[in-house]
Amino acid sequence: MTSSVFRSSRRLSVLLGAAAVAGVVGLRAASEKSAATDLELRVHPQVFAMMQCWLSDSRYPVVTEVNLDAVEQNGNQFPAGEVTQENGWVVSRTVGGEGFKRYRLTGKGDSRYKVEFQENGGGSLTSSSLLDCSVEPRSLSIDGKVTTVRVLRVHGCSAKAP
Repeated sequence: MTSSVFRSSRRLSVLLGAAAVAGVVGLRAASEKSAATDLELRVHPQVFAMMQCWLSDSRYPVVTEVNLDAVEQNGNQFPAGEVTQENGWVVSRTVGGEGFKRYRLTGKGDSRYKVEFQENGGGSLTSSSLLDCSVEPRSLSIDGKVTTVRVLRVHGCSAKAP
């Protein structure tokens, strides 16, 4: 009886140890996946700037859907080389480096992203907005040929007080 209890106790210890190791590995994998997930929304900050209205206007979003495939290929309008990561923000600086357009992810759901976007022209005012968006496939006709592209679609937005 004693050896049976000892074996059961030993098995339980081994199982608990294995479960603890699996839990730590699972947490690490989840943490790594979370960090990778944050990086999966790779968009030039200029895309979010297109959604904003002028400071003197009040209706936004101006643009509610952007063809991400075109953004990736249009390197003159959206130069990838000017985009950097700075303290959790994806940043594009203006010529001279005084102003910027930047965004960061503040949340992610199943297929939706919560994004905080900020823009500063080089002065003391930084405008800020919160966007709820998703990346989805969309079929459209380009030069008479039906093509599927990836689009960034805005589902909601709000201005954030400076």
